[in-house]
Amino acid sequence: MLRFIDLFAGAGGLSEGFIRAGFEPVAHIEMDKFACDTLRTRAAFHYLKDNNQLSIYEDYLLNKKEREDGKKLWKAVPPEVINSVIQAEIGENTMNDIFSVVDGIVRDEPIDIIIGGPPCQAYSVAGRARLGKKIELDPRNDLYRFYVQFLERYKPKMFVFENVPSIRTAKNGEPYRDLQRLVKELGYDIKGEIQLASDFGVLQKRQRMIIIGWKMLDDNGNPTNYHYPNFKKQDNPYKTMKDLFSDLPILKAGEGTLCGRTDYTKDLSQMEYLQRNNLRGVIPFTTQHIARPNNLNDREIYVWAIKKYLKEKKQLSYSEIPADHQKHKNKETFLNRFSVVNPDGCCHTVVAHIAMDGHYYIYPTPNPTIDSVRSISVREAARLQSFPDDYFFEGTRSAAFKQIGNAVPILLAEKIAEKIAEQL
Repeated sequence: MLRFIDLFAGAGGLSEGFIRAGFEPVAHIEMDKFACDTLRTRAAFHYLKDNNQLSIYEDYLLNKKEREDGKKLWKAVPPEVINSVIQAEIGENTMNDIFSVVDGIVRDEPIDIIIGGPPCQAYSVAGRARLGKKIELDPRNDLYRFYVQFLERYKPKMFVFENVPSIRTAKNGEPYRDLQRLVKELGYDIKGEIQLASDFGVLQKRQRMIIIGWKMLDDNGNPTNYHYPNFKKQDNPYKTMKDLFSDLPILKAGEGTLCGRTDYTKDLSQMEYLQRNNLRGVIPFTTQHIARPNNLNDREIYVWAIKKYLKEKKQLSYSEIPADHQKHKNKETFLNRFSVVNPDGCCHTVVAHIAMDGHYYIYPTPNPTIDSVRSISVREAARLQSFPDDYFFEGTRSAAFKQIGNAVPILLAEKIAEKIAEQL
């Protein structure tokens, strides 16, 4: 089985795609506590699934209490399963300790591929706009160099480096050119292309830079046949409302539970998209179908936004909102801060800001009223990122939204992994 290490792992979207394609995770490295807890819970899930003990996982979900971590579940699997998740911030002062732990897990067995995406705020257009000149001093600018140190130590045949499209132009392209130079010094060729998630079956128009590198010579000094995969654009005729959301119970703002069971309102046979992509998971219910509460002022704006979108297929501009409903001082930029999820096609990009509020992800309620409108639930956001319904995000509701917004869509990751597996 092909083995990988996942750097800057987040909640495991990239990793899950590789697991679905038949790869074996050796270690996940991530600094965020809640994301690490999610990775541990998912590692336990995979162990229990592979050993025909899924009832333990189901019981955990059904009996879990809010603000409880996953220790009850983690104790049900061998310690090495949980210890494969390393909570650490990758940086100058931590590398030796991290390498020591990973070496103990790897035990001189070959690593076929390294995957991961350093936090992208330092390279993103939005991040640069928000941080201004401070961005030049942001330590996240240099995280790619630590990624390269993992390549140097574990010598994988290939690597996948995921980031925002603007990594090519950030700081006049200097970090990207430096990344190319450093990996070529280690004997890797490298190529980066912008990929659109909706071309890979994801119901989301999300652009990401997928950088793939490969060893130019094998262990005997002969040229390899590795290369950047040729990804075939996938037909994606599905609709967010009909094919992604319609089997989940109707919610009002503030309704739903973070823990506990949510039953489906439609049989899987009626949900072709979910069935085709295995997104309902392997247990007979889901969880975390919870919508955040919204105040009256916001719900009134939601009604206007939905009606405009359903009638005109246009998002409501902040400048169109009556003055007595405008609560932001900034009225010149980010005028699309109230945006409706497209019910008849793909959603716009899901980002980590969804943890702050849901205004950019308004649920497209068919007949909107002040009582019926809301922003999307945690489970709906997870589905937009193509997480299967048996994926549980540890931590608070906001922590779950943040993990989802930062993730790589699983169907995108899976298609990348399948193409790489063909080569390896």
